[in-house]
Formats: sequence, C-alpha cells, structure tokens
Amino acid sequence: MKPSQLQILLTAAIERRRPVLVRGAPGVGKSDIVTRVAKNTGCDLIIMHPAVAQPTDARGMPALVSVTGPDGSSDVIAEFLPYGQLRALVNAERPTVCFIDDLGQASPAVQAAFMQLLLAREVGGHKVSEHVTFLSATNRRQDRAGVSGILEPVKSRFATIVQLDPDADEWAEWAAEKGLPFELGAYVQWRPEMLVGEPCQDIENTTSPRTLASAGEIMSAWGISDANLLAETLEGAAGRAFAAEFSAFVRRRERLPDPKACLLQPNTLDVPENLDIAAALVSALAQYVVKKTIPGFFSCMDRIEEVHGAEFAVLGMRMLKIRDKKLLSGPTYDAWCVNHADAIMGYIAPEPILAIAAE
Repeated sequence: MKPSQLQILLTAAIERRRPVLVRGAPGVGKSDIVTRVAKNTGCDLIIMHPAVAQPTDARGMPALVSVTGPDGSSDVIAEFLPYGQLRALVNAERPTVCFIDDLGQASPAVQAAFMQLLLAREVGGHKVSEHVTFLSATNRRQDRAGVSGILEPVKSRFATIVQLDPDADEWAEWAAEKGLPFELGAYVQWRPEMLVGEPCQDIENTTSPRTLASAGEIMSAWGISDANLLAETLEGAAGRAFAAEFSAFVRRRERLPDPKACLLQPNTLDVPENLDIAAALVSALAQYVVKKTIPGFFSCMDRIEEVHGAEFAVLGMRMLKIRDKKLLSGPTYDAWCVNHADAIMGYIAPEPILAIAAE
C-alpha cells in the first residue's frame, strides 16, 4: 500500500489498540510514517530495537523480591521486574505507541520474548497499560538487511501484516514540502521505478526514498559548487545509475528553450520528439508556470499530447499539482480532467530512454 494508505490504516489501528506489522524495503519510510502517525494522533512514542536486544529486555530483569503473606509473614520470591521502556509500557497513562522496529533482524529467542508482549500484553506478570498500541516494522529477506524471518507464532500475533510500497507522486509531494529541489521530484515522477533500487552487495548506496532525500539535501543545503564534486557526492548518496540519469535529465532541462517564454507564447512551442527531452520540457513548464500563464500551460500540454500522447499531459498536471495545487482549479481544469479521465485512471509513467545515462 501507498504511504497515505498506511497512515490511514495505522491511525485506525491506534484507535482500536490493535497491533500491525509493516514490511518493506530499507529506506521506504516505515519508521517515518509510524512516527508521523503517532504525533498526529497525539500519542507518546516508545521505540524498541529487538535486533540489538536480549530476551530479558522484553521480559524484565529477574530479581529477588520480599513479599508479605496474609498472616504477616515475610518471604523472598523470584520474579521478572520491568525496567526502562518496559516500565514505561506498564505505567503509561496517556495514549502510547510502542514501535518495535526491525523485528525481522532479531534472534528467535528475542522474537519469542516479544511474543508475550504482543499476545498477553504482559511483562513478567505485570500488565501492559491499556493505553499502549504495538506497531512493528521489518525488512524482507530479499532486501539483504539481515532478516532471516519471523517466527510463525509471532506473525500471527499481529492483526494484519501489510507491505509499504513508495509512490512517486506522494514522494514528490513530500519532497516539495521539505524544500528539496523541484528537479528531483520531477525526475522521480518521470522515473518512479527509481524509488526502490535493487539491493547491492558492495558498500554503495542504491536508490530509495531515504537516499534520494539525502541527494536532495546535498543539492539544496550543502553548498557544493564544484560540478564534479557534486556528481561524485550524489553518486555516493543514491548510486551511480541515479547520478548519471539525473545529471542527464538536468542537462536536458538546461538546453531547453526558455519555459517562461513558451508559457506566454505556447503556439511557438516546438515539441521535441525524444521522450527524455519531452519529459524534461514538461517538468520545466510545470516548475515555472504561474497563475497568469495557466492558459499557456494547458495549451503547451495539448501540443505535447499531440506528439507524445495523453500520458505526458497527465505527467505535467501531476507535477504542477504537487508544486502548487491551487493553480489547478476552476472550470478549465475540471473540463480537462473529464476529457482525460481514461488517461488519468490508467496513467503509467512514460518509459524513458535509458541511453541518456551514457552521456
């Protein structure tokens, strides 16, 4: 499911105090979404890392405790006492999310210890507060993240297990809110498959929402002016394939005619035949359109659609909606949506020409 759908699901789970397990590739935003939902629902957040825990961390510490019997006699018994985060779960007086992160990396013994928390909501005879909701996340075996699996009895303790898959439009919208470069969001919408790269055995990054966000931060906030140094740094942030393709995408935008002039005089727009150049043109038009040039933007999209099909016009509208959805309102946009309903419902990002990476 998409990030927006996962937020709705987790909000419902918190309202009902039901445990949910989220699986997905590294860096797709599992932890970030749980943190955001906990904040939005007014919950305290306790994060546990079973991958670096011992069984006693989920059961409490064995200790000798003095007790007084009904007849006034005293005795010493052994029991598990909750401490640290466990004590906070037992004593919680406010809505609280206990986020068990990277569960699949934990040893079977630690997973079994956490099973008692999930099933009986009990720690060594001490009941977990009714205000606590358990949420968990894990990578998958194919992600090369050290996940050997999750015990079957542990999996069945969750009300549901769902997979998080990143969405290009939602990531681009998030990137815009964070102030990351517009070109990066446009590139991701053009190449949505780059949001999740293949795991790599070597010590180098691949593309993911997390690594692309790092690349965007480097571009916008690190102040690296040397082009070669920036290219190598972006390669280290999100991988060689990304750095090559994205650099080519930006270079093509730089060689395009002035997008502001095209928006003012759309009839003069010479639509490029190459798909990759057309995608760069669409992103440039979406970046520079303002309220007074909205009619020109629609005209430009119509001209591009005549050459490359409706999916390019839909791509442009999606880019502009993420940049400033207030610009896409009113009868003109409504009519456009009606006329392009089939294209919107069946939208698939155009297949780019991968040869641009060889430039």
